Amino acid sequence: MARSAQLAVLVALLVATAPAVSAVTCGQVVSMLSPCLNYAMGRSPTTTPACCAGVRGLNNAARTTADRQTTCNCLKQQTSGMGGLKPNIVAGIPSKCGVSVPYAISPSTDCSKVH
Repeated sequence: MARSAQLAVLVALLVATAPAVSAVTCGQVVSMLSPCLNYAMGRSPTTTPACCAGVRGLNNAARTTADRQTTCNCLKQQTSGMGGLKPNIVAGIPSKCGVSVPYAISPSTDCSKVH
């Protein structure tokens, strides 16, 4: 086997066996969704274009299981620790922005089961 082919096989094995590491951080989640705060607190009647751009950007960034679990855990942490948020409004933000999220945004969501 040629050296370049051996290297390619080695890289493929390392990638396949490496533990999942999230590329999305909680700081990024908070930053991307901060334009949604007024709506999430019931202070604004509609989502803003900036809010929906953040939701779409976050959904596009969270493509792996690890990214989605990090995002889910961050959302749970932020929504439970921040007073004034309306859970029913928060849960509906993705659909208001035309984005499909593969889990319910809820304090009861088990983020370890998000894939």
